[in-house]
Amino acid sequence: MSDRVNTAEDHPAGKFVNRSMVRTVLFQVLYQEELNPGSLETHAESHISRELPRHEHLLKFAQHLLTQTVEHREAIDEQLTELSHNWTLARMSPTDRSILRLATAEILYTDTPKPIVINEALELAKKFGTKESVAFVNGILDRIPRCTDHG
Repeated sequence: MSDRVNTAEDHPAGKFVNRSMVRTVLFQVLYQEELNPGSLETHAESHISRELPRHEHLLKFAQHLLTQTVEHREAIDEQLTELSHNWTLARMSPTDRSILRLATAEILYTDTPKPIVINEALELAKKFGTKESVAFVNGILDRIPRCTDHG
């Protein structure tokens, strides 16, 4: 077995995969769930396995982050509602809502440094959101308190 992170055997499409790609794939899963409730249970696993290579550490990170986002969705939504002054979750675009849920879960339930999480969320907002998304996402995520207990 090669020490290289991404080989043709790992992912025939030749995509270079790192944690940024994991976040993109998870965003797509969460966004799909926003548009088609129930798709998480039926399509998340196949989408993740199709889009990510067979690297155990990346797949574990993806599974952990998705699990935390889904299991703690209610608490995440409460926090986002509290921090997004004059905005309800329903008023947010599905894109922004999905990015915010994913990033909030990563801030609260992983050891990833908060500035990295925010930067990654802003990249998703630039790529998939509107011109207002970057400032909106940044403003909310900046106010998320960092927990020291990562459940």
